[in-house]
Order: sequence, then C-alpha cells, then structure tokens
Amino acid sequence: MSKLKVIPEKSLANSSRVVGLLAQLEKLSAESAESDTARHVTSKILHLAQSQEKTRREMTAKGSTGMEVLLSTLENTKDLQTTLNILSILVELVSAGGGRRASFLVSKGGSQILLQLLMNASKESPLNEELMVQIHSILAKIGPKDKKFGVKARINGALNITLSLVKQNLQNHRLVLPCLQLLRVYSANSVNSVSLGKNGVVELMFKIIGPFSKKNSSLMKVALDTLAALLKSKTNARRAVDRGYVQVLLTIYVDWHRHDNRHRNMLIRKGILQSLKSVTNIKLGRKAFIDANGMKILYNTSQECLAVRTLDPLVNTSSLIMRKCFPKNRLPLPTIKSSFHFQLPVIPVTGPVAQLYSLPPEDFINRGKKNCTESENLIKGAFSWNKHRMCSKRGGEKNRLKKSVSSNSPFYEMQYLWLWIEVDDVVDESDDNDDIDLEAENETENEDDLDQNFKNDDIETDINKLKPQQEPGRTIEELKMYEHLFPELVDDFQGYDLISKEPKPFVFEGKVRGPIVVPTAGEEASGNSGNLRKGIVMKTTVSPKGDEGNKKAISVDLAKEDIKENDRTLQQQLGDQNRTISSGHGLNSDIVKALDRITLQSIPSQTAPGFTAGMKDYSLPVTVLTCTKACSHVAACGNALFEGRTVQLGKLCCTGVETEDDEDTESTSSVEQASVEVPDVPTLHDSDLYIEIVKSTKSVPEYSEVAYPDYFGHIPPPFKEPILERPYGVQRTKIAQDIERLIHQSDIIDRVVYDLDNPNYTIPEEADVLKFNSKFESGNLRKVIQIRKNEYDLILNSDINSNHYHQWFYFEVSGMRPSIAYRFNIINCEKSNSQFNYGMQPLMYSVQEALNARPWWIRVGTDICYYKNHFSRSSIAAGGQKGKSYYTITFTVSFPHKDDVCYFAYHYPYTYSTLQMHLQKLESAHNPQQIYFRKDVLCETLSGNSCPLVTITAMPESNYYEHICQFRNRPYVFLSARVHPGETNASWVMKGTLEYLMSNNPTAQSLRESYIFKIVPMLNPDGVINGNHRCSLSGEDLNRQWQSPNPDLHPTIYHAKGLLQYLAAVKRLPLVYCDYHGHSRKKNVFMYGCSIKETVWHTNDNAASCDVVEDVGYRTLPKILSHIAPAFCMSSCSFVVEKSKESTARVVVWREIGVQRSYTMETTLCGCDQGKYKGLQIGTRELEEMGAKFCVGLLRLKRLTSPLEYNLPSSLLDFENDLIESSCKVTSPTTYVLDEDEPRFLEEVDYSAESNDDLDIELAENTGDYEPSTQEEVLSDSESRTYLS
Repeated sequence: MSKLKVIPEKSLANSSRVVGLLAQLEKLSAESAESDTARHVTSKILHLAQSQEKTRREMTAKGSTGMEVLLSTLENTKDLQTTLNILSILVELVSAGGGRRASFLVSKGGSQILLQLLMNASKESPLNEELMVQIHSILAKIGPKDKKFGVKARINGALNITLSLVKQNLQNHRLVLPCLQLLRVYSANSVNSVSLGKNGVVELMFKIIGPFSKKNSSLMKVALDTLAALLKSKTNARRAVDRGYVQVLLTIYVDWHRHDNRHRNMLIRKGILQSLKSVTNIKLGRKAFIDANGMKILYNTSQECLAVRTLDPLVNTSSLIMRKCFPKNRLPLPTIKSSFHFQLPVIPVTGPVAQLYSLPPEDFINRGKKNCTESENLIKGAFSWNKHRMCSKRGGEKNRLKKSVSSNSPFYEMQYLWLWIEVDDVVDESDDNDDIDLEAENETENEDDLDQNFKNDDIETDINKLKPQQEPGRTIEELKMYEHLFPELVDDFQGYDLISKEPKPFVFEGKVRGPIVVPTAGEEASGNSGNLRKGIVMKTTVSPKGDEGNKKAISVDLAKEDIKENDRTLQQQLGDQNRTISSGHGLNSDIVKALDRITLQSIPSQTAPGFTAGMKDYSLPVTVLTCTKACSHVAACGNALFEGRTVQLGKLCCTGVETEDDEDTESTSSVEQASVEVPDVPTLHDSDLYIEIVKSTKSVPEYSEVAYPDYFGHIPPPFKEPILERPYGVQRTKIAQDIERLIHQSDIIDRVVYDLDNPNYTIPEEADVLKFNSKFESGNLRKVIQIRKNEYDLILNSDINSNHYHQWFYFEVSGMRPSIAYRFNIINCEKSNSQFNYGMQPLMYSVQEALNARPWWIRVGTDICYYKNHFSRSSIAAGGQKGKSYYTITFTVSFPHKDDVCYFAYHYPYTYSTLQMHLQKLESAHNPQQIYFRKDVLCETLSGNSCPLVTITAMPESNYYEHICQFRNRPYVFLSARVHPGETNASWVMKGTLEYLMSNNPTAQSLRESYIFKIVPMLNPDGVINGNHRCSLSGEDLNRQWQSPNPDLHPTIYHAKGLLQYLAAVKRLPLVYCDYHGHSRKKNVFMYGCSIKETVWHTNDNAASCDVVEDVGYRTLPKILSHIAPAFCMSSCSFVVEKSKESTARVVVWREIGVQRSYTMETTLCGCDQGKYKGLQIGTRELEEMGAKFCVGLLRLKRLTSPLEYNLPSSLLDFENDLIESSCKVTSPTTYVLDEDEPRFLEEVDYSAESNDDLDIELAENTGDYEPSTQEEVLSDSESRTYLS
C-alpha cells in the first residue's frame, strides 16, 4: 500500500486547512489515485465540517470550488466509504445552512449527480442501507430548492426506486423515514403525484399511519405530510374517497385527539388535518366528509382545543376544513338584483346593464326555472334552516304582477324580465373553485421563485397615451350652452352694493385693457379674454318633467337682486352668526315640554312659545310624532300630510323621554374627561327646512319617512374615538358560531322580520324581537332574518339596475332591551377586505341620546370582524369569476336604553336633502358685499332631482375696471364630490370646504380673492337618495364614464365635463381639479394624481423615465397638505396612471382637458395611523377640518406658483428623492394598491365555501394569533405559510 500523500501542516500557515484538503482531494480525483488516500482526506474534511461552522462557510462561500470538488469526486469514485464520507459532508453542509446552502448545492448540479448515484446504487445487490439512507436524506433536503427536481427524478426513474424501498422495508423505520421524506418532495409535482398514486402509494401510506401510539411518532408525522401532499392531486383524492379513507382519517384523528392529553403530538394531529384539507378540495371529498359526520367531529374537537393556546393551528385548520365543506348556498332572496327597479330612458350599448337587458324574457324564464330546481336540489337536506330560497314564491309573484299591470304594456315586459332573471344568482355547480381574488398569491411552489420585480400590467406604458392631449370633444357652438353658468366672466357689477365706491365707474367696451395676470393650469388669458359680451348669456328655464330639455343644462336665472337676498324665506333660522354649538349645553326642560306640543302640518310649522328661547344654546330641532297611541307625555300625535305625500318620523312618541339617571351622569363625567374642545361654529342645520326640502326630493321607492338623525342633525361628539383593538380569536369564534347553524339546526329560529321584497311580511309583535326599517332617504337594508334570540342576519340591497355593490348600509332598529348583547351579521358584502378588520367600527345614532342632549353619531360595536362566508354567486353574477363569495360584517352591540330608536350606518350619513339644506343656509347667511355666491342647477338627474353647481369667490372691491379685471382673471379651481354614494365622508370633507370658503376668516377672504371656485358637491344625487353604494340609477359607476358620458344616462358627468371643456375652450383652464372620494381599505387621507414620469418609472423602465421631461408641480399641493393637514399622508399618495382608471375624472381631466393638477383625494372611512390623529377613528370634525385644510393648501399653492414668489423650497419639489420607492402590486384587475396598504392580518384565513378543483393550490394554514411552539417551528423551512383573506 502506498504512503498517504499528506501536505505538511507548515505549508497551510497562510491558508485554511480545509482548503488544502479540498485541493488535495481534487488532485487525487484527477489522478485517479488509490481509494485509501481519498477515503482519508474526505474523512478529515467530514470531521472539520462536523465540528467547525467556519469550515462549512468556507466550503459554500461565493467563489469557493469546494462543492465542485466534492461533487466531482462523488461522481467518479467507486469507493463506498469515500462516497459515504462525501454524502455525510453534504448533509452537514445543507443541514446547518438552511435553504441558501441547499440552493448552492443545486446550482452546482448536485441534484442530477445524486439522482444518478441513486440509480447506480439501486442496481447493486444487496443494497447498501447506509448509502440509501444518506442519498435519500440529502435529496429530500435539496429537492424543494430545485424547480426541475420532479422532472429530473421522473426521468431518472427515481420514483419507482424510492417507492420499492418503502414497500420492501416497511419495518425498517431508519430507511423508510428518509424515503418518505423524498416521496413528499416528489409529490410536489402533480405528474409525479398521479404516477405514484397509480402505483399504490396512497394505500401504502395508510399502512403506515394508524391509531394513537407512542412509538415511531416521527415516521407517522412524515407519512402524514407525504399523504397530504399526495392528496392534493384530484386523482389521488378521488382514490382515497373511493376506498373510504376520509372516514379512516376522521377516526384516526379522534383517537389521537383523545389520547394525546399532553399535546406532545400536535404535529401528527395537524398532519391528519392537512390530509383532510387536501382531500376535501374536491366535491366528492366534501360529500364524504359530510357523510362521515366530519363537521360535528371537527367542531367538537376544535372546541375542546380552544383552552390551549398552543393548539391554535389545529383549531384554525379545522375551521378552514369546516368552512370549505359548509354547503354553498345562494342568498335567501328572489333575486340578487335591487328590490327597486328604475326604467332607463336609453339602454346602454355595452356593460353589465346592457347584458341584462339584452337577454330575451323567455330565456330568463327557462334558465331561471331550471336553475331554481338545481339550486333547490343542491341545498335540500343540507340547509333546512334556510327556508327562504323564494323558489316557490316566484309563481305567486308573477301572478300578482299580471293582475296589477297589463301584460301588453312595455312596463310589464320589463318588470317580467327583471323578475325572472334567475341565472345571475343561482349557485352553479360548475363554479366549484376558489375565488380568484387575492388568494391566488400562493400559486408558486417556492417563495424564492417570486419575481421581486413584479410587473404591473395595469400601468399604462404607452408614452403617447400618457401625454395629455387636449381634446375639445364638443364644438364651441355646443359648449355655448354653458355660458350662463359663468356670469362672473361677463358681469360688470353695475348696481351692486360693493364695499368701496370708486369715482370712475367701469364701462364695458368689449375689451379689457391691461388685465391682471394670474397663472392658470393652461394658456394664460390674452388681452381680449374678456370678449364675452354681456348679452350673450343663454337663459333657459326648467322644462316640464318628461320634456327632452330635462337632460340639458338647466339654469336658475338669478336676478341681481337674488344675489343680495335669499331665493326663499326660511320660516326659522336656527343658526345665525352669533349662535354656536356648545358641548356643555343640551336640551333643557323647556325643550322637552316644547316637544310635547309640536306636530308637523302641511303648512309651515309654527314654533311654540318659548321654543326659540329653549333652542338658544343648542340647535336641536323639534320632534315629529307620528303614532296614534295615546301617550301621557304627548299632547298631539299624527301624521304630517305633505303635498300629496306623507312624511313620517318613527315611533318616538311610544318611547317617552327618559330622564337622566345616575348611570347617565357617570357616563357623562367619563366622557368629559376625554373631551376635546368643540369649536364655536354657526350651525347649518334647520329641521323645518330639511322637511321642506325632503318634500321635493324624488326617490325611486317614493320614500315618505325621514330618519331621525337627518331630522335632528349631528354634531361631533366631544370626545375622541380610538381605533378599536381587536380581541384575540374573534374571527375564529364567529366562524364557529356560523358552523353551529349547520350542526345544531334545531337551535336556529330562521324567521324573517323585515323584507322589502315582500310587502306583506308580518312585523313581529313580540317584545323581545327587534324591529327594522330602511324606508327613508339614503337607507339601505333589504331583508332581516332572526337566527337566534339575539342574533340577526342582515342583507343589503344592491344598487338599482345592478346585481352587486353591497357595502353601504343605513337602517333603523327599535324594540331593544338594554344591556343585552345583540349580534348583527351583514352577510352580502363584496369587497375582499375591509377596515372592519383593522379597528373600524360601525356608527350608531340613538334618538334617546339625542333627546338627552347628545345628538351625535358614535362608533359602536365589539367583536367586529369581516370574513368570507358560505354564500356565493354564479360566474355570471360575479363578472366571470367562478364561485365568487360574499363576505360578512359582524358586530355586537348592547343598547343603553330600553325601547330606544337607534340607527346604524356604514359611515356618517349625508343625504342629498342635507346638502340642499346646507347650501340654502350658506346662501342665506353670507355677506353679499364680500362673498360672490351663486347656486345654479347644473342639470337634472335621471329621476328629476337637480344637481347643484356652486360658484364662490370674492366680490370685486368696486366696479372700477382694475377691480373687475382682477375679478375676472382669477384662476379657477374646480371641485367635485360624492360620485360614489357610499363614500359619505367625501360629502363631509366637501362641507368643510364650503363652510371655510363662506366663512369670515381673513384667510378665507384671501382665498376667495385668489380663485373662482366652481363646485359640484354631489355628482350622483340619485345614488345618494336611493341608498346605492357605487352606481347611479343607470347601474353604472359614474366615475368610469368620463371618457364618453351619455347625456341621457350620465347627465351629471356629461355636463360637469362640459363645464371643464367650456373653460378649456375659453382658455381658462382650472389651476386645480380635485374629486373627493372615500377609501374603505386604507387609513389616512391621501391623493392620486397623474404623472408621465412616475408612471414610466414604476414600469422599471428607468431609461425611458430619464428621457421624460415633466413639470413636477403636480406634487406641490399634496406636499403642502402633508405639512398642514394632520390626517394627510404623503407616503400613501400615488401619481401613476393605470389603464383601468383611464375613464375616471382624474385621468380624463388631466389627459383630455389638460389640467396638470388633477387629483382624486381619498379619505379613509376608518382612521389614521400617523400624525396627530394616530390611533383614532376619523369623525366629522376631522373630515370637515380636512376640507378646510385643503382650502388653506390652495392658498399656499397660489403663493408658491405666483410669478412674484416662484422661488420654491427644494423640499417641496425634490422629485427624484421623493419618488415612491415601494413596489406596486395589483390585487385585482381594477384596484391599484401600494405597499403602504394594510399589513396582512393574522386571522385572515380563507374560510371559503368553495373548493380547489382546478388549481392544486395549498390553502392557508397555521393561521391565527398564536406563537408557534418549538415543535411547530421544525417545519418552518419546508412549509410556506400563506394568509388569505
């Protein structure tokens, strides 16, 4: 035997010992030297690798050739011991280094070499057990890091080798364990999984797993993990179901649950659940699970695990399985379309409304009946508690309609068509996959495979399309119809009572000499910009209802005297310049006595003696009493007859006025401790005026009732409302209570207590049943089902002429008992996430509290969460997305007073009538010498309501020509709001803007002297009035109609755009356009703008971004607001132009009209997580403040953009350093969300009612608010955890 060639120690003085050994090994491999030397060198390397982390780092460091040397030697050597040494070294390297070192080994070709070694070793006889153990161990570790490992293993024939080893050595646990680990890796490939299943691997796994045993628990755990991976294949899952393995898994799980008293085998129990979760991805699996009483088994076992925090993974996985197996159902409605129907004057050419109208009635009848029967068969037996499928009622509904309407009339045909559109809301068994919402984010096998440079296909990348291109769209002659809405451009102010009297009056000669130049967003007004002659103003009158003129712009012809006095005389003015709202004053005894004497007549109401004095310090209106029941504290009751209509207020006279007791005193004192100063501002609320306005408001249901909060009014509460801290496990608890409905069906009352679709439903008379109502302006509640004694399911009405958009709610509740926890579940919400999961609370208004001098909406509710439920729609109703589920908002409320009348709302209500009342109050209170205020009618809506247009600026100092020039050359600012009815916070922000502009504040006066404000405070009056969430009566989102608005279907958008087009035509582009919105899924206030450079920058095309030259002034206003408005957050702003938003107001005004500073200002519905209001829910005080701060920001913008003050601070316009650095991701085809959106919520479990038939995607696991145990963390490297909404 030759002497070993060993390098002396001295020669390694300046080099690592392992490097020398590797060099020696490389030389030996090249020379094909004796195996003894190679065996000795590899043994030394193994010793160093086992004892020194430094050695392991050096061998896998970047640039090291150590891994190549080992693999080369492994590939070429024929010596068994050398092979075993090298395999042991590799195991040491990848075991200690985690995924990075395993990936490093894969990158060096390790997978292929080891698979080939496995093939060669399998041919030897007898097999070397140690060699097989080592090879399988190392392959099981590196396989998940190799994307092509499944294909490589199949091509090399490794699958059958490993499977044969397991079959032949079932009792040899040392060999079977690594083989099972490798089988699990093989099964990640769907083709391999099917191939293994055909060779009996599923049956083989059930020979290994079994009832509780203290022996071989590690083998049992690996076998269960392998089985769970195999059952993700639909083929294998069907095989398992056919052989009755679902029942076997449940039996095994119960056995382990009963005997694992110390919870030392939680991973085994979880592995059984994972297998159940995989097999229930198919319909057969879910059916087998139900037939085996799986719902009850998992429910009972999970309830027993609740007491142990470390068992949360079992509870969460059990909940997921139960929710997935919970039978799908449709909403208990005759149709998911709105209860109300409005006949459109023109049928849209494209879009969902056009599709609904295009199908023939016969088609709907046949398909409707067919689907009705299918739905009934599907649900029968599984949902006995849900008896209100309404299938049996459709025939009676059809007959009733035939009797009431002539069958030959077009109206009957349309009603008939809408009645029988069934296909949109019947659960279709073909729609049997999970939502394609945010859940598909875990489709990749490895998190390492995710492309960090995610490309957003929704971002516009065409530079030519991004560049603003002013398009007139309409001719000058057509645009002249808007001249009468711009009298400020031609009025000479002769005869006005102005502040100062100049000796020389202004004589208009058709041309203004030497105008005072004020910068605008477009081309500056030239010297002859005043060429609009005084007599050219077009004056039109309101056309009778039904005339074609209704859809054209309508003018309210204001004479000069009208500017100096009100359009109408108010019977009462509850607020003047000296009246303030004070939190320290409330209704005194005089008010309560006055309430007893007030009734509302058809004539203007008369105020009882002493009432005005009682209202002196507090602007609460009187109460209208409407019931006929004799009450000791009421002198007169009765309905108020309006002009052909009855407007009613609820059942207040039956409740009485509670006196303040000790508890109320204590609560008041606690409130005062947290109180904040309420600013003294004149009130804009006038109850009598509100009632007068309601009379002329036109609604589709022809509402005859008025909600108390709208009648009483609202003032901000004198205390802060923090964001609610979510209790641990609340969603899991609510899910469990939902599952109890199926398990304990006898406990479910299932009684309809409110139903808009059935006017003949019986109103419950029991004292312990709540009464509901939503038949008032902006109200939305369609149906209420009592589930348990104190639990109610609520269903919202969809937007009119639509079958979805359920989110806004506003309804009345009465008949409650104090100190009882009532649970409310709104079960047909649509958005995939909500701020209700992040501390937002619904709002409640108590009439009794209002009578006790606390007339405000407050945030209420505990145990609040928002989660996916088992109700779903067909793909047609979901816009092509299969199995689209609804979501539930659930909250629990305890009422403070007995038999109170309370109102609940999604956000602070702000009705159309409230806006009209506020505008009239502002008009009546303003100083005509200082403020130029004009209220016009932009147009009429589809239902005949007027859309107000407000003009505000400062009156010229005199009628001297310099002052008139300055007046006419002020730049325009165009504001709009409330295009989406459910975003009521936008109206409160607009209210703050309007009040500030009309105030006597010196800054406000300076602002009026700087700009002319054109404001459309409510772009969608019809949607607001009828309680829609997003659409107008046309069933379309008006903020997606700006590109090509239809004057018949979208009159408010058509004429609002026409105003902007007119300003562009006369070279008076607005300096700023801003559309106020609300945001349901983010906190704070922020802006969306338009920028070519930032849009290109977000496409990762940095070269193209550098070539773009752009004025960065669009960032100035948001920057200013971030400094002066506490609720505003600059980091949430985005200036990217998306393809899906190309028809929104922001993009169209920027691209077509040419307004550079075109924005959408989004205001949270929840609260703030930064700044002064961090941790607080937003209220009307903060919303109105934001509107006022926006005005202040405009004034600062004026100073910054003035030619005399153009030296901008570098911090304001430092574009390159202030680009939003967060990567952008698309969460839905039309929603663009930045990384500043809410973090992933720990309890966001995919409690989906659907399966996973088409996609082998592992659903969420290990979710919940728990700390993983040491035992649980063992699998953290191999199990990706995803949290789905």
